[in-house]
Amino acid sequence: MSNLHDLLEKHVGGGAAPGAVGLVAHGDRVEVTAVGSADADGTAPMARDSIFRIASITKPVIAAAVMMLVEDGRIALDDPVGQWLPELAAPKVVRTPASPVDDVVPAARAITVADLLTFRAGCGFPSDFSLPVVGLLFSELKQGPPQPRFIEAPDAWMATLSRIPLLHQPGEAWLYNTCSDILGVLIARVSGRPLPEFLAERLFAPLGMADTGFAVPADKLDRFTSYYRTDPEGGGGLQLVDAPDGQWSSVPVFPSGAGGLVSTVDDWYSFARMLLAEGSADGRRLLSAESVRQMTTDHLTQAQRDDSTLFLEGQGWGFGGSVDVEAIDPWNVPGRYGWVGGTGTAAHLTPSTGTVTVLLTQLEMAGPTPPAVMREFWRYAAGA
Repeated sequence: MSNLHDLLEKHVGGGAAPGAVGLVAHGDRVEVTAVGSADADGTAPMARDSIFRIASITKPVIAAAVMMLVEDGRIALDDPVGQWLPELAAPKVVRTPASPVDDVVPAARAITVADLLTFRAGCGFPSDFSLPVVGLLFSELKQGPPQPRFIEAPDAWMATLSRIPLLHQPGEAWLYNTCSDILGVLIARVSGRPLPEFLAERLFAPLGMADTGFAVPADKLDRFTSYYRTDPEGGGGLQLVDAPDGQWSSVPVFPSGAGGLVSTVDDWYSFARMLLAEGSADGRRLLSAESVRQMTTDHLTQAQRDDSTLFLEGQGWGFGGSVDVEAIDPWNVPGRYGWVGGTGTAAHLTPSTGTVTVLLTQLEMAGPTPPAVMREFWRYAAGA
């Protein structure tokens, strides 16, 4: 494609996303394009400051918040989490991943803060969704596409989690999603403050992320996009999942660290610039360079990456996001860090080149594999 506008325009309208906003930054050169509409009815054009449900690109933000508590001396990476999360102090583990949920053994060791950050605590989604324990993640914890109005309050959610055995021993395997929700509860308990308050004070305000939070206030609903999935009946159209005055119009009882935030391209870009600047923003240090390095370094073994190909496509995992380790596709650069969101979002930064890419759409992904619009967007940003 000759330019970003043409690329995104090709993927909006009809049965595709009603609109999209894309940002590609190479150092000081920033290209931002908004195309299509904020909803399928075309009631308002998409704009640079349109607000989206960003789903799993919430995860890197949560990891950064945890590292702030580490730097505060409130927690350490090798600390067992049981002192703050007693529900996980003595977990049980299914004898084998395919075992019935009542065939369990004790955990061989404690779950640590680092286990949660690297998604190796033993709980979460494997590549095989048919395993018995995985069914409980859906039915009991309501894991899956973000639905803030249907999740229990944190203490009740943790109590439910405590009754679900781990799928693997701590440290053994990379498993998707659940650890970020647990980290959200950990942040609140360690800091003694609700997660939305902690993030607002320590990250969003210093970075000028004025449109990022767990709900959209009434005076900003005119900028909030509608959210869709492809018509499950196969008619080629779109099914409305959530309207601007829906689930994100008030702060939920469970602010999801795995996927609960709303944001804009420029807000996430501010977060990315802070990471590229090794933790600094506008002359103020929010994170140490070492914390940023730990976040953006792959911590997985080759076997763990191989077992997680469905999600990671051959790449690694840092804290809260993937880390490129192999140039499998043209956009893969060693050290490229970020993630994708099930609501049709993607955000990455590449420390070695100073590149940031953010793509926000409002069409639910059909599965873990990034759709064509994301791949073409990344290819464009890579200049391939």
